[in-house]
Amino acid sequence: MTTHHALTPLTAISPLDGRYRSRVESLAAYVSESALIRQRIAVEVAYFLALLEHLGLVTGDALDDATGRLWGIAGQLAPDDVLAIKAIERHTRHDVKAVEYWLKEQAKSIAPLAPHLEKIHLGLTSEDVNNLAYGRMYQFAVREVVLPRVQQLLGVLGQCAEAWADVPMLALTHGQAATPTTLGKEMAVFGERLRRAIANTAAITLSGKLNGATGTWGALCVAFPDVDWPAFSDAVIRKMGLEPNRLTTQIEPNDRLAELFDSLRRINSILLDLSRDLWLYVSRHVFQLQAVAGEVGSSAMPHKVNPIDFENAEGNLGIANALLGHLADTLTQSRLQRDLSGSTVMRNGGVALAHGFLAIDSLLIGFSRLQPNGAVLAKELADHPEVLAEAIQTVLRAHGVEAPYEQLKALTRGQTVTLDDLHRFIGQVPLDAQTLARLLAMQPGDYVGLAPQLARAAAAEIRMALPGAAAD
Repeated sequence: MTTHHALTPLTAISPLDGRYRSRVESLAAYVSESALIRQRIAVEVAYFLALLEHLGLVTGDALDDATGRLWGIAGQLAPDDVLAIKAIERHTRHDVKAVEYWLKEQAKSIAPLAPHLEKIHLGLTSEDVNNLAYGRMYQFAVREVVLPRVQQLLGVLGQCAEAWADVPMLALTHGQAATPTTLGKEMAVFGERLRRAIANTAAITLSGKLNGATGTWGALCVAFPDVDWPAFSDAVIRKMGLEPNRLTTQIEPNDRLAELFDSLRRINSILLDLSRDLWLYVSRHVFQLQAVAGEVGSSAMPHKVNPIDFENAEGNLGIANALLGHLADTLTQSRLQRDLSGSTVMRNGGVALAHGFLAIDSLLIGFSRLQPNGAVLAKELADHPEVLAEAIQTVLRAHGVEAPYEQLKALTRGQTVTLDDLHRFIGQVPLDAQTLARLLAMQPGDYVGLAPQLARAAAAEIRMALPGAAAD
């Protein structure tokens, strides 16, 4: 027997609207069904008013008054108005037509507009409204919600690069001990990657079309043959904050939208790499996780403090990228002049954004609990003096010593060596006193090259890339 429950965080099918609702709430105003309806109304209003002005049907003070009043209705859309539109949709079984009918009812009360109600949605197909509404919805969501949160994480990476610039750490290549680096430099690597990815994403402006049922302006050309419809449409689209695309079928081909989704995938891929590295550093105890009072790490093992935030981020980034990839691939395909397969897919863009947004939130929480473990960092370096072999053989080669690489390979590869072993080897090589003293004094923790400078330079670049930096 089926039992129906009211929709609450505990009865929601999606964890985004259930368990994680409070953490992704800020996206709801941009990518929810209500947000889509608001954007459809905005498109219809902008087109209607522009059409009346262009055709000279309403002018001067009357146009100014009507414009202010109609945008006031659209801008103050209440939840009851959205419900009224959905009630109309239950009869029309068509979401865009429901918006048109509702808007006509609202415009009736505005005297200059009342004689021209049939100009609402004139010459348009639903896709003219939808492509602009979705374009604005996703463009605003990314620019105003998602990217600011990514920039917040970028700022954290910059702070870590600066704070840990001089903290030496054993590097691992192929999972084996390698030339040391610093914690700050490794955070700087991710910071620089993220900085560039943010800039690329922010530079993308979505495109839109406003050209009728098959992209020809056919109906409008018959009704008003003397109007330059492409120029008119370009002006409306630009006023809506999008770039015009004149050559389309019934649908805007979504190449720019796919570019945006692919760019977000690159951001997420960087963060996925970061999440896994941080998890591995915690596993190595390079970082300690600060315990939270009252938190339980395991139902059986009382000692556990688990890297759950990085695991949560990894899982949600994977979901986000799977969805973004499907969106980018699917939305750029349409049979002949139009099919409806992309319609339901398009509605899920907000789901993809929300999973990525949730992952960033988890990473921010995770970073707030990280503390470098100085004792472990120092011990790892002390336990692997063989990493100095690279530096020693390079210096010897620079001084013309024969086959130093091969000699050090025989000494160190697959062997357990100590600093004393390395010092004995160095002592047998004919070197000037200054070079000999420099090699004998070198410790694994000193062998970090330009890592501190690289970390600080990247931190400075990141500071300049953050909002408000130019005003400082």
